[in-house]
Amino acid sequence: MRMFYNFADDDEYEAGRDLLVERLERWAALQGGPREELDAFAVAVALDYRHSGTRDGRLGLWEPRHIEEFLLNWAPRAVTVLPGEQLPDAPGAVRWLLRFLHATQLADPRGPGLEEQLVSVDAAAHEYPAAMADRSLFGPAKFWITLAAEHGIDLSNQSALDGFVERVHAGEQPHDEDALRVIAQRHITEGPADGQRSEPQLPVILPSAQTLRAQARHIALLTQVRQLAEWAGKQGRAVTATGRLKTADARELVDLLATGDALPKALRSGDDLPRLSLVFELAKAARVVRVTKGRLYAVAKATRDLKDPLALWRRTFDALFAMRRPLLGAKSGWHVESMLFDTYEDVLPDILATLYSLPHPMPWPRLRDSVDHSHRVRFQLGDEAHQTWFDHAHRDLRHVLDVLEDFGAIDRTRGTAAHEYLDMPVPSRAPALPPGMPAELAALLGDQPPAPVFTSDELTDAPTELISLTALGTWAMRARLLAEGRDAPLVGELADAPAAGLLGVLAEHYDTDSARAELTTWLQAHGGEDSAYPHLLDAVRNMPFRSRAQAMLNTLLTALPEPEGKRLVRSLRTDPRLAPYAIGTLVQRGLLSLADLTDTEALVMVAEGMLQLLEATGPDGFAEAMLAQGPDFQTAVEAALAAPHPDQTALSKLQESAARLPRPLSPRGGQHTSSKSARTRHSEKKRRRDRRR
Repeated sequence: MRMFYNFADDDEYEAGRDLLVERLERWAALQGGPREELDAFAVAVALDYRHSGTRDGRLGLWEPRHIEEFLLNWAPRAVTVLPGEQLPDAPGAVRWLLRFLHATQLADPRGPGLEEQLVSVDAAAHEYPAAMADRSLFGPAKFWITLAAEHGIDLSNQSALDGFVERVHAGEQPHDEDALRVIAQRHITEGPADGQRSEPQLPVILPSAQTLRAQARHIALLTQVRQLAEWAGKQGRAVTATGRLKTADARELVDLLATGDALPKALRSGDDLPRLSLVFELAKAARVVRVTKGRLYAVAKATRDLKDPLALWRRTFDALFAMRRPLLGAKSGWHVESMLFDTYEDVLPDILATLYSLPHPMPWPRLRDSVDHSHRVRFQLGDEAHQTWFDHAHRDLRHVLDVLEDFGAIDRTRGTAAHEYLDMPVPSRAPALPPGMPAELAALLGDQPPAPVFTSDELTDAPTELISLTALGTWAMRARLLAEGRDAPLVGELADAPAAGLLGVLAEHYDTDSARAELTTWLQAHGGEDSAYPHLLDAVRNMPFRSRAQAMLNTLLTALPEPEGKRLVRSLRTDPRLAPYAIGTLVQRGLLSLADLTDTEALVMVAEGMLQLLEATGPDGFAEAMLAQGPDFQTAVEAALAAPHPDQTALSKLQESAARLPRPLSPRGGQHTSSKSARTRHSEKKRRRDRRR
C-alpha cells in the first residue's frame, strides 16, 4: 500500500486508492459506537484531492490547510451535485479517513496528531454546505453541467446538450455572469483543480541553527544592510526627490559600509555605485529601511531581526525574489532588458528549487541551457532566434548568481561535472530479478532502470563552473518549499516518529544514504539497536497492507549499515510472521537465488507474490493478470494455495478469487475474459470521473 504516487501513475494510483477505500469500509463496519455513515465516494474524492490537487501528493499527511482547502475549495470546485442529489458527506468522510490512517499506521508522522486534525474538520464542516452551494467556487465544467441539469436538460442526451450550448453562445440562456466571471478568472490564474504537483525533493542534512547563525554573521552583504539601517536610524536621513541617496551621503556610505565602490570624480547618484546601490535596494526590499516624506528611516518592526543574523539573512533572502527591477532593470541606454527580466520571478525560484537537495553541484552549461529552454517555451522562440537575446539573458543570469554567491546562498567552484550530467546513461542500482517471474509480480518487486541523462560536450572538454546551494541557501529554500506545500524531508525530523511511520516515510521519500542517516538518528533516540529493533520488526508484523510491509522490511535492510541489515533479514527466514517478507526481500535484493530456497520457501514466495498482486489489483485485476499468463497460471495458483504460508486468512481470499477464474482455460477464452474485465473497470472509472467533473 503506497501513500505516494507520481502524478502520471493513474492506474497505479486508482488501484491503490480503491484498495484504501475498500479497507476503510471494512474497518468502519467493525467500529462500535454512534458514528456517521461512511461516504465512500467522498473518501475517494478526498484522496484524489491530495494526489492530484496539491503540490506534494502525500495521501497520509493532512494538515489543517489541506482539510480546509479540500472542504471549502476543491470539493466545491470539482464535485458535481445535480438537482435532487444528496450532498456528499465530505466532512464525515475526512473524519473516517483520518481515524483509519492513524489506526493503521498509514498517517505521515510529520503531520499533526489526530485530535488537531479532527478539530480542523469540525471548523470547516460548518462552512461546507454554503461552499458547495456557492457558484463562484464551481469549476467551469461543473458550472455549465449544473446549470443544464437545473433547466431540465437530459445530460445523457447529446442533442439536448448541443442545443443548450447553442443557446448559451447565442446569449439566450440566462446564467450568473458574476459567478462565471470569477470562475473564468480563477481558471486562468490557477489552472484546473488538478495538475499542481511538484517534483519531490531528496532529504537534506542541515547544521544547527547556532551554526547557521554563525555563518550568516560573517556575510559582508548582510553586515552592510544592517549598518545602513543603523545609519538611517529612527530620525531618518534626507534623500533626493526621487528617493535616492544624496551624493554626499553616498560618498560617506562607501567608506562606512566598506562597499569597495570606486568613487568617480563627478558622482551623479548612488546608482553609479553598484555595491552601495545593491545594499540600498536590498535593505528597502527587505523592509529594513523605508523612504517616506523625503527621508530614509530604519523600520522599527525590523529591529528584532536586525539583532539576529539568521533572521536578518532569511528576511533579506526572501526579498531577493522581488528585486527584478533593481537587479535587472535598464539603468542606461546601453543596458537592454533581457528575457530574464520578464521571467525573473519564475526563473529564480525554479533555479533554487532545482539546486535544492542535488547530490552533486550543477554545471553552469546545464543550468544555462535549462533557462534557455524555459525562455524558448515562454516566448515561443524557434531555432532562428537571435543569439544576442540569449547572450543578454546569460549576462543577467550570471549577475543574479553573483548576488546569490555574495549573499552566501550558493557556492561556485570549478571542477569536473558529476557523471549524472554527462553524455552517458545512469546505471541502475537495482539487481536483476529471478528469471521467469510473471510481469505483474516483477512490477511489485523491482524498479525499471532510470532513463539515460544527456548533456552537451562542454562538460567533458575542460573543468567547468559548478553551482550548489550553501547550508544557508538550503535552509531558506526548505522553509519556502514547505510554505508552498511541497515535501522537503530533513534528516533527523523523524527521530520521534513511531516505527511504522518512520519506515513508511523512508520507503517512499528517502534515498539510501539519507535513509541510513535518518535510521541511525532514530536508533540513537530509541535506546540503540537492542532496544529499537523489536519495535521496527513489530511495525512490519502489524502492518495490515502486505506490499507496504514488504517495502518497510526492504527499507530496513537497505538503511541498516552493512552487514547488519543482511544479517537481520536473513534471521527472519524462519520467523512465523515475517518469513514471506524476508524471503521476498532477500530474493529481490539478490541476496538469495531461487536455487538457494528450500521447496517450502519457494512455495511461500510464490504465494506471497500472488497475495500482494491480489491486494494491489483486487479480484478483477488479479484475474486479468493471471489470464494474461496463459494456461500455465493454474499450476502456479494451485502451488500458492498449497503453500505453508502463515497467513491462512489471506490464502482463503486468494482461493475465492482463483475459484472465479474460468476452467478449463484456453488462450482465446483468457483473452476474452481479460478484455471484458478491462472494459468493465474502464466504465467504472469513467463514471467516477464524470461525477467529479
